[in-house]
Amino acid sequence: APAPHLRLDRLVKRYGAQAAVDGVSLDVARGECIALLGPSGCGKTTTLRLVAGFIAPDAGRILLDGAAIERAPPHRRPIGMVFQSYALFPHLTAAGNVAFGLEMRNVGRAERDSRVAEALATVGLSALADRYPARMSGGQQQRVALARALVIRPELLLLDEPLSNLDAGLRVEMREEIARLRAAAGITTLFVTHDQEEALALADRVAVMDRGRIVECAAPEALTERPGHLFTAGFLGARSVIAGHVEGGVFRIPGGPAVPLPPGAPRGATHLVLRAARLMLLPAGATNDLPLRAPTEVVAATRLDDSMHYEVALGPHSLRVRRPSGEPGFAPGAAVTLAAGFDAMAWIEHRDQMTGEMA
Repeated sequence: APAPHLRLDRLVKRYGAQAAVDGVSLDVARGECIALLGPSGCGKTTTLRLVAGFIAPDAGRILLDGAAIERAPPHRRPIGMVFQSYALFPHLTAAGNVAFGLEMRNVGRAERDSRVAEALATVGLSALADRYPARMSGGQQQRVALARALVIRPELLLLDEPLSNLDAGLRVEMREEIARLRAAAGITTLFVTHDQEEALALADRVAVMDRGRIVECAAPEALTERPGHLFTAGFLGARSVIAGHVEGGVFRIPGGPAVPLPPGAPRGATHLVLRAARLMLLPAGATNDLPLRAPTEVVAATRLDDSMHYEVALGPHSLRVRRPSGEPGFAPGAAVTLAAGFDAMAWIEHRDQMTGEMA
């Protein structure tokens, strides 16, 4: 296998007794896009800042193309960065902001002008070259920040919560734009987000972080279909995680139904993960031969976009169910049958992450 383009090797960053980054290792292939996904305070932005050179690691190495860069100052690293706040210079026009990195690298005037024009055209802002940031929308500022990062032709593109300041409609549009630009430039990319939809849409692989560590790193489809870690299953929303135990080839849910274990499921499964969008609600008493079927009651029903979001009770557990809004709906209090096939289920055998003991 080819050597990774970017390698993070057991990176540690402490603030006092607290390890913000606690032994993070990650290999990123050339041209690959990896999302660092996790809740606030999980260490994802600190990891990005270590790679950018804004802070120095207490231990560990950062290798880019095999060369150690963890001691190099930021401007000596072939890295383009887009900040959450865009960080544009207010006294420079769009073209001036984009040209800044090239000036710092002593690129000649003629080449600089042509590369700035090309970068602004790439992000669709040629007409705004002479406009100042104060007179641009958030989406336009975001595009200038992207052009500024790309114009230096970086080896590595770093994005820190790049879409969090945009409204929902623009966020989807810019997400598609970033995906297009990235693919066209073939740049190795590392980006930080707390938005799982963004991570799953943009990244080739998603590294899920919790308490300064990467708990799981896999392709989006693998994480959503078969999360291997309890934290991932709980963090990637629109699913329910239920504890239970295996006995006689079935998974027993305390106070709820028993579910047969499919071939390939861990025989020591401790948790069942149910995907909200693949669970079915049928009228009470409806019969079916699906592996999970249980009488239940609708606790809450909310319409969101084109789907109905239900909360139903399963014994002592509360489950989330998401159904298309075109289906006949159920009101709170309705008695229904909850049903699911194996495609709605994933199984986790959870050991305590820190000790390796069964939890």
